[in-house]
Order: sequence, then structure tokens, then C-alpha cells
Amino acid sequence: MPIMGRTMARPVSLPTPVPARRPSPVAPTPAQLPPPQEGPRTLVDTFGRVARDLRVSLTDRCNLRCTYCMPAEGLDWMPTELALTDEETIRLIRIAVEDLGIRQVRFTGGEPLLRKSLEKIVAATKAMRTDEGTSPTTALTTNAVGLDKRALALKEAGLDRINISLDTTSPKLYAELTRRDRIQDVFSGIDAALEVGLHPVKVNAVVMPGVNDNAITDLATFALDKGLQLRFIEQMPLGPREHWKRGDMVTAEEILGKLRESFTLRPAATPRGSAPAALWDVTDGTRSGQIGIIASVTHPFCGACDRTRLTTDGAVRSCLFSAQADEISLRDAMRAGATDAELADLWAAAMWAKKPGHGIDDPGFLQPERLMSEIGG
Repeated sequence: MPIMGRTMARPVSLPTPVPARRPSPVAPTPAQLPPPQEGPRTLVDTFGRVARDLRVSLTDRCNLRCTYCMPAEGLDWMPTELALTDEETIRLIRIAVEDLGIRQVRFTGGEPLLRKSLEKIVAATKAMRTDEGTSPTTALTTNAVGLDKRALALKEAGLDRINISLDTTSPKLYAELTRRDRIQDVFSGIDAALEVGLHPVKVNAVVMPGVNDNAITDLATFALDKGLQLRFIEQMPLGPREHWKRGDMVTAEEILGKLRESFTLRPAATPRGSAPAALWDVTDGTRSGQIGIIASVTHPFCGACDRTRLTTDGAVRSCLFSAQADEISLRDAMRAGATDAELADLWAAAMWAKKPGHGIDDPGFLQPERLMSEIGG
């Protein structure tokens, strides 16, 4: 449904991607690897970007059925034998942190709380040491269903901070969006995260036209009241194909315009760096805080991207929008007997080939074959 008053752009037609076979995990040639580096090895690409942030998808399964992420009937979940085991996951994280310069590890899904061994993996990660001699920062992206029962254990395991997906504070709309009546569980999870001292507690909200674009002010008020850091996100083409049209998307500028109707906004003094969100100091005269806008489509931050991704089945993705043909399977190499050094070379080769940007506005853009629940956020 279009937003009143908007000049509609012509919708982009997204061609149906053709699944491609993942390359065999053979040793990369010298030409596929970055030149030798002075000092500790890092995951650098041909444009000079260095990956410091690892996103690890721990499962493709989810206990919600968000309309913009998957169909109502769910998906065909990955067979257990194809997913990384705990030991394989920890080994690859250790290689990334101790051999390849990763300093932050974020656990995603699917829904990572469905991984029963999550605390074990977090604790093992926190025991590692980065090239700076410190433990890596650990973070979790979750829908918070069940978080109230595990927040303390996760904190004690070494989890530093958390992002909670919440697109509305309306119980009715939440149930429509997620196809589940679980918003009170989310509120309990948020309270538990604050109580045990996870900091910061961020809320991620995807803004969709005619769905929750009128709830922007309510979400901001809720976050300011709770002391949460709210992040509004432009909707990206990572779910069911019929749910995204470039011309219908609610842009960052429109989100800011809606916020300015109720709040005074000033650009935050804190440098953005490689962070995806442009930050704004916000007040309505009685409440103050900070809100971020992630304009992944209209103002992409690809030039400063410092992320590398590991899928549930052990494939390296250099970008959220990478084609499956560009993935390199560390799982297959590991199960074939690859050493840590060989796995590090494969990872370095995957990142060296990283493209300059996601290309959403390119005429030949193809939506990734994998949906968001398979890739990890």
C-alpha cells in the first residue's frame, strides 16, 4: 500500500535467481589471496576494507513467521547433519578471532535462542583473544522469545550486548506481522536483558509501507521510556520476493520526517565509523535518547563495511547479498581434513574477492537465493 503524498518510483523487477553450485573448497591460488601483510593477518579485500566483525548464523530455524521473512507455513529447515556442530562452529570462530583479526562476534539466525548450546558457544568465544590481546566483543540478534529465561545465563557466559527485533508495540499488529501472539514474551525478554546488565540493549525495527510506518512514533516513545537504543531499518530484499518493491519502500528520509513531527533531532556527535546506523540525539522535552537509522538501500554503507558472515552450514559470505556461487564452504573443507591454516586461506580468499557494494540499484541485481533466515542478519 503506498504512503499518501509519496511520488511513486517505478518498481524494480527482481529476476528469479538461478541456484548455483557452491565452488569446491580447493586451496586458493596465490592470485586469489591478498598480498602478504605486515603484522597480524587480517581479512582484507581488494578495496582495502578489513573485516573485524563476524556474523555467525547458529540456525536457520525460527519460532516466528514474520511476513517479510518467510511464508506462513515456514521453510524446509536445514537437515541437522548439514549444519555446523558446536565444535566446528567454535573452531571456525577461533580461526577468525585468533588468526584473522576478528574483534567482534555476533550470533544470529534464524533465531539463535533455538540453539540449546548457545551459552556454551558464547563462553568459548569470550575465552579467545584477539590481535589486540583482549577477548572479542560478543553480541546477539534475537526476537527475544524465551530470552527472559536465558538472559542471566548468557550474561554469565560472556554475552556483552543484544539486539532485539521488534517492529511494533501493538499486540494486534505484532501478531499479524509475526503470525504468532508472543509480544508479551518479547517485552519480558527486554526487561530481563536490562535487568541482568546487557548493554546496550538495542531494538531493530524494519519499517514497511502501509504496515507499521504509522507506528514509528510509538516505537520511539517506547524505546526512550525504556532506555533502549532504537534502530529503524529500511526494508531490504531478503524475504519472499513479492514483499519488496524499491518504489514502495519507506526511506530513511521519510522515517526522519515522521520522527520530526514529535521529536527534536540533532545528528549525534559520536563518529559513525563502520557502524551501519546514522545516529541522532532525540528529545521530546521530557524524554531523551538516541535513535539510529540504517539506510541500507538509499544510503548504503558498503564502502566502510567491516563484516564477514558464516552461515549455519559453514559457508563464508563476504556480503549479505552475495550470490550462493560466491560462497566458500569451510564446512566441506573442514570435514575433508583441512588444517586451520588451510581454512584461514579459504576464508581470506573469499573476503579478498568481496565486491564494492551490494548493487541493489543495479539493473541486473538478483535477490540472494538464500532467505534472511538462512544467511543470518
